[in-house]
Amino acid sequence: MEQLLDSFGREHDYLRISVTDRCNLRCVYCMPAEGVVFQPHDEIMSYEEIAETVSALAPMGLRKLRITGGEPLVRKDLDKLIAMLSGIPGIEDIAMTTNGMFLAGKAAALKQAGLNRVNISLDSLRQDRFAMITRGGEVRRVLEGLQAAVEFGFDPIKLNVVLMKGVNDDEIRDFIALTLDKPLHVRFIEYMPIGSATDSWRSTYLPLSTVDEVCREAGWETEDVAGPRGNGPAESKRVVGAAGTFGLIHPVSEHFCDNCNRLRLTADGHIKACLYWSDELHVRPLAAAGDREGIRAMFLKALGGKPKNHEMALALEKKQQSHTPTVRRMSQIGG
Repeated sequence: MEQLLDSFGREHDYLRISVTDRCNLRCVYCMPAEGVVFQPHDEIMSYEEIAETVSALAPMGLRKLRITGGEPLVRKDLDKLIAMLSGIPGIEDIAMTTNGMFLAGKAAALKQAGLNRVNISLDSLRQDRFAMITRGGEVRRVLEGLQAAVEFGFDPIKLNVVLMKGVNDDEIRDFIALTLDKPLHVRFIEYMPIGSATDSWRSTYLPLSTVDEVCREAGWETEDVAGPRGNGPAESKRVVGAAGTFGLIHPVSEHFCDNCNRLRLTADGHIKACLYWSDELHVRPLAAAGDREGIRAMFLKALGGKPKNHEMALALEKKQQSHTPTVRRMSQIGG
């Protein structure tokens, strides 16, 4: 069977599946303060439609899945979807990105259903600042979710930290310190202009060279490492002798497109071959009809039009880009 290759020969074995565009938080880099207009429930893919899509793609080389949102844990009975996906032949790894607010109460069921690992978004360890960034979140609940992930054996456990200049860049040392004694994997992510490439974004953008500077100031000797399973585009490092690692993800300053292996399925059933560009194809009707050949053909069509790279660096420099950037917010696409 034909494999999931784009016109540049990149093999795609990884699908990020958004199960909802809804979220219980309003993070400053993800949504405006007033929120966004959510999709009606009847426009969101059913679990059966998602499983049908994955079943169609697994024979083409799809091996890894990541469940995203919005916040995936606001979707009812998510463990049922995990169980459906984990039973599909060929699927080897299922991960989830979550804000962690509901994780403590759901970790056991998710693990039993077949979820292998979690990424927890945590942009500050300080309650006042966390509440400001998330517009009302409680860091205590996220840390309880992190503890539950450890107790139920998710591995690896990654903490996603979006670095913002003048907002949380003074906590870099605190986050790296978490990896010294615990097998946690902190990933610092450059602030991306998804759906909101404004001057406000540019003034908050911070290149990740700052992380290396903090390590030097702390007197930490670091070494490059392979990184945990599912490391993706992260440049992984470790303080020598530490139990965990920290990673740098440079989507803007050092785009990782050359080795891109991921596709995205939005909650309303659109294929996005590239996170940044506006190009989308609506696959949900084919999934609802159980048309696996049609699903495969549409994913191959999406891959055929996938650009070589995303050109976010040009947005930072206010230069013309070759394609049209998406107007969807990150919560509407799936992280």
